[in-house]
Amino acid sequence: MEEIACPGFKAAGVAAGLKKNGHKDVGIIFSETPAAIAGVFTKNKVKASCVRLCQERITSGKAQAIIANSGNANCCTGDRGMRDTMELSALVSQHLGINDEAVFVASTGVIGVPLPVDKIKSAVPHLIGALSENGFSDFAESIMTTDTSRKIISRQGRVDGKRFTVTGIAKGSGMICPDMATMLCFVCSDIGASPDVLNKILSRAVDKSFNKITVDGDTSTNDMALIMSNGLSEIELTRTSHMDAFQNELDVVLKGLAREIVKDGEGATKLVEIEIKGALSDEDARLAAETVAHSSLVKTALFGQDANWGRIIAAVGRAGIHIDQDRIDIYFDNVKAVSDGARSSHASAEQDATRVLRKPEFTITVDLNIGQGSAAILTCDFSVDYVKINADYRT
Repeated sequence: MEEIACPGFKAAGVAAGLKKNGHKDVGIIFSETPAAIAGVFTKNKVKASCVRLCQERITSGKAQAIIANSGNANCCTGDRGMRDTMELSALVSQHLGINDEAVFVASTGVIGVPLPVDKIKSAVPHLIGALSENGFSDFAESIMTTDTSRKIISRQGRVDGKRFTVTGIAKGSGMICPDMATMLCFVCSDIGASPDVLNKILSRAVDKSFNKITVDGDTSTNDMALIMSNGLSEIELTRTSHMDAFQNELDVVLKGLAREIVKDGEGATKLVEIEIKGALSDEDARLAAETVAHSSLVKTALFGQDANWGRIIAAVGRAGIHIDQDRIDIYFDNVKAVSDGARSSHASAEQDATRVLRKPEFTITVDLNIGQGSAAILTCDFSVDYVKINADYRT
């Protein structure tokens, strides 16, 4: 993987012994100068101590470091969980010589198991010593759980002859669903922006990306997306044109990371876009898209390469939206398998649709033909490996 960097930021990832396989499991991102910060957090009402601490600290709009671990969620661990989270924060702030309130903490892994904080504490000096401008790949590896690949994207934009950078790192493979998911995302940029502006731009980008994907319909307790911006580019987001340019680059980064998460879904063999159009409203289209994308019966059919459109139309029918079943058309890519709510009369439609399902990536389009509403969501199939991965996740 090519080296990824972002001006004014350093990162690192090391093995502290939280994972049985000895892989990297603790990482850090450090802004050499104080940065503005914004974040989006899980909507699950059960929240890990790190999420609660970050939600409290983010009100200041200031940050300088993020420490993250995988292998342990440090969630539902009582008062000890919060004490451990705050102890790690204090230790990082002491080693970096920064304000404790400027340190943010993230965890991911098994719920309900006390964090082996002593292992992390022992690794912190090595972690700080490993900080490097080119350490983002190591950080990306350190936050992986059931992920099979690092997820990291960096882009550059330009306004008024000046260049800015947006670098995003994410993890996620299972328990992925709109309204965040079992995912962490950290974005660094040298743009200059107020926390309020950052929050609006990040929220819009998350709605277009992480809130439009699903692997299995589950959400978790530790999810967060944080963005830090240090202003070193000398570009300030005070003009609409500058905001639009930054929004565009951030959108591309987060959409790319979201796509990688679904593509790397636990045991997944197919990356599928579910597109609903012709609905009475965009909200109706969204509800239908999510219902189809979450359907276990649809997802197992995708794994079996079975063009079982009956499961798709049945899912649309239980989405709680207005439909006219006699007007519904369904396409696998450009193959029309259903016309006016019934099997296509084209003799080769079934075979042609099956050929589409043999591909690793394709689109299923459901046209309700009753309005102008539309929406799309990325999903994947359910394979035998998904069951195996989650059946013995803790063992």
